[in-house]
Order: sequence, then structure tokens, then C-alpha cells
Amino acid sequence: MANHKSAKTRIRRNDKRSVINGMRRSRVRTFVKKVVALIAAGNKEEATTALRVAESEMMRAAQKGVFHKNMASRTISRLAQKIKSL
Repeated sequence: MANHKSAKTRIRRNDKRSVINGMRRSRVRTFVKKVVALIAAGNKEEATTALRVAESEMMRAAQKGVFHKNMASRTISRLAQKIKSL
């Protein structure tokens, strides 16, 4: 158990951030799944618009430190390649 005031504060803060980061991660995964589903359905126009939204969410999460910036860029790039090949 933490004995210092600052350690207790960090524990409380880490718990709050963990919940927020989990929600962000889940939100991004939902948007990416939508894009993947549209690609599988062969719907190029809707997949393109969904990718634009997913890209925004993913890069915002990367800025907040939920995902690594390169991982976000790599995922977006791969999705864009799949859409382009439709």
C-alpha cells in the first residue's frame, strides 16, 4: 500500500486514466472494425468515408498516448491499401 500522499494521488490518477484509455482504445477498435466490414462487403465509397473517421479517431488516440504513433499510421496505411485495391 502507498504511504506517501503523492503515491496515493498517482494510484487514483492511474485508475482514472486506465478507464479513459480503455474507452478510447475500444472506440478506435470499433471504428476500425466498421472499415474492415465495409471492405469485406466491397463497399468502396462507404469504406473511404469510414476510414476518414477512423483515421481521425486513431491519430487522436495516438496523440493521447493510447497507441503508438507508428502503429496507428501503419494500420491506417494498410486499410487505405485494401480500399484502394477494391
